[in-house]
Amino acid sequence: MMTSRAEYRLLLRQDNADLRLTEKGYRVGLISEERFKKFEEKKKQINNEIERLKNTVIKPSKKVNDFLVSHETSKLETGTKMSELLKRTELTYKDLAEIDEERNIELPKDVIREVEISLKYEGYIKMQESQVIKFKKLETRELKEDIDYQKISGLSLEARQKLNKHKPSSVGQASRISGVSPADISVLLIYLEQQKRK
Repeated sequence: MMTSRAEYRLLLRQDNADLRLTEKGYRVGLISEERFKKFEEKKKQINNEIERLKNTVIKPSKKVNDFLVSHETSKLETGTKMSELLKRTELTYKDLAEIDEERNIELPKDVIREVEISLKYEGYIKMQESQVIKFKKLETRELKEDIDYQKISGLSLEARQKLNKHKPSSVGQASRISGVSPADISVLLIYLEQQKRK
């Protein structure tokens, strides 16, 4: 499946495939010890650099503000973490080397790319991770096969037709049916709560 067709494409990126799958591959014997050690080193470098950037505070100075203005981004008024500067669209990890005095190691390109993506899209990635947790909960909410969706008030006409046609076995499955909106899923969850109380 192409990642552009995936439900959670921010998490299922091409660049992080090794971070998501190498450990699993190693556990089932598909990855050699040597490759796994290289992977662990890469992961360690990524985590260490993200942690360093989150703990490195840049104070406003003429040099720093001149640098920021030259990259068409706003000046600093107070101390700011390096990770926050990296989140600015105008700045890259490479650009920040000019004012990052604590940077003392040359990292591989793939490590730098992962550090940059992880920090720039951190908010969106966290939001998608919480959606995954919420979605997993929906998968456990079972729907009985004999439900007559026509009788559930609040469901859109299209949702009633589609749900009666497909008869999903869980709320998660229902949420993936084209024409069933998030509002329809909320109605289904309320209906399930009402049924539980009866």
